[in-house]
Amino acid sequence: MPTDFQKELELAIALIRAAGQTALAFQRDGFDVEDRADDSPVTAADKACEHLMASAIRQHFPADGLLGEEGASEPASSGRRWIIDPIDGTRDFVRGNRLWANFIAMEAEGEVKVGACGFPALGEIYWAARGLGTWREFEGVQTRLHASSISDVSKAVLCGNFVAKLSDFPDRERFLTFADQFWSARCLGGAWDVMQLAAGRMDLWIEPSAKPWDFAPLQVIAEESGARYFTFSGSRSIYEGSAVICAPGLAPAARAAIGIPGHAS
Repeated sequence: MPTDFQKELELAIALIRAAGQTALAFQRDGFDVEDRADDSPVTAADKACEHLMASAIRQHFPADGLLGEEGASEPASSGRRWIIDPIDGTRDFVRGNRLWANFIAMEAEGEVKVGACGFPALGEIYWAARGLGTWREFEGVQTRLHASSISDVSKAVLCGNFVAKLSDFPDRERFLTFADQFWSARCLGGAWDVMQLAAGRMDLWIEPSAKPWDFAPLQVIAEESGARYFTFSGSRSIYEGSAVICAPGLAPAARAAIGIPGHAS
């Protein structure tokens, strides 16, 4: 299916495949772990995957900018920027949990237009581009994904990385009261949670504190599946440090629970 961003999408998927193989090789051969100033881990695999993706982008789209978690930074003369999280879930990668992922996204005109996430240890890739929909590839089969139609919180699955970050909520007690109403809750890591939400298997994801590279591909993948994306202030920015992604029918309740202006508690 044609899209204005077909070449960019093809490159994004190819780089996700390549980064996945690179990261798996590090897991097989071993790696050292360093701690950043904020106590988050970083490995040689993170750095190698970012270098691989950044180098290819410079080659194929030299006018585009770069923003990477491990320091890749390039100004743009095209008005476009690629955003890289070489290994999302480095703690999972270090501990051998298979839910870590490789992230890449392309932003143009102030909006993420293309995004791809790969789960090399699971053999799955997810991607989206504006107007193209959200897709999953597993064992060579590509399937289009759609968010759920659930609008009743009592029948919905809540997910997210909020358990250790409750102090980052505008109103912790109001959120906990809201969370207690859900049919079930799962915390499997931001990337995997949102992919399951895009596939209609989970219904509301909340992340109170993260970086643009954590959100960039998730936004377009979620929205192209029909889900809603907004921050704790109600905007669609990937730069505010927070995000809520949900099935469309749950958006009013989620906005009210977060305390977004204009929505009653």
